[in-house]
Amino acid sequence: AVPSGFQALALCDFPSSMGVAAVLRMGEQLRILSEDGEWWLVASKVSGKECHIPSSCVAKIRHGWLYEGVSRQKAEELLLRPGNHSGSFLIRESQTRQGCYSLSVRRGERAAWASVTHYRIHRLDNGWLYISPRLTFPSLHNLVDHYSEFSEGLCCCLSEPCSVEGPRVAPASTTPTVVKKPSLHWDKIESSLLFSETASPPEDSPISQGLRETISSYLILSETDTPEPDPTGKGVKDS
Repeated sequence: AVPSGFQALALCDFPSSMGVAAVLRMGEQLRILSEDGEWWLVASKVSGKECHIPSSCVAKIRHGWLYEGVSRQKAEELLLRPGNHSGSFLIRESQTRQGCYSLSVRRGERAAWASVTHYRIHRLDNGWLYISPRLTFPSLHNLVDHYSEFSEGLCCCLSEPCSVEGPRVAPASTTPTVVKKPSLHWDKIESSLLFSETASPPEDSPISQGLRETISSYLILSETDTPEPDPTGKGVKDS
């Protein structure tokens, strides 16, 4: 059975042979389907493709920032990838000292100037952890929470866990739908459409109710403004 409660990440392009299209890309989130032997069956959460991959090419991630099976060099590669910023971090289990950890932190925004600094996390006999002996913590969670607010000896405060590439979601379209009505040819419009007494025109009518009301209002105003003729025939009578 595959243990739950963790993420998995591809640590390299696979296959990495020249001239062969990669099925997995470094940084892609994976779902582990089987951990039998040295070759694990995984499925990409990005593409959905399944393949067998060496276990050394997969990292397990807990809490979003605790990496299992990641070397110092691979931690640097991950943190210097696009999507990470100054303060992006991960904690990796030591591959040589059981129960010990290292904190890797990116400093710098621009890729050309960014660097990664590593800090060894020591464990006391009572199980408490520390980077600096004057600050000890009962758990990694407490250590991360503290250094997310105060740098206190680190190159910068911790800002966010190392970025991983998740499933691609197509952005929702924000372009409004445009409905184009056919042009009106006034010489072909029947007068009954303009002066009909019905409450509203049919749906396929080129004349909207608003346009009919506007035309009616214009005609009423035109009749009101027509000057009254002088009964003597000498000219227009002023109102």
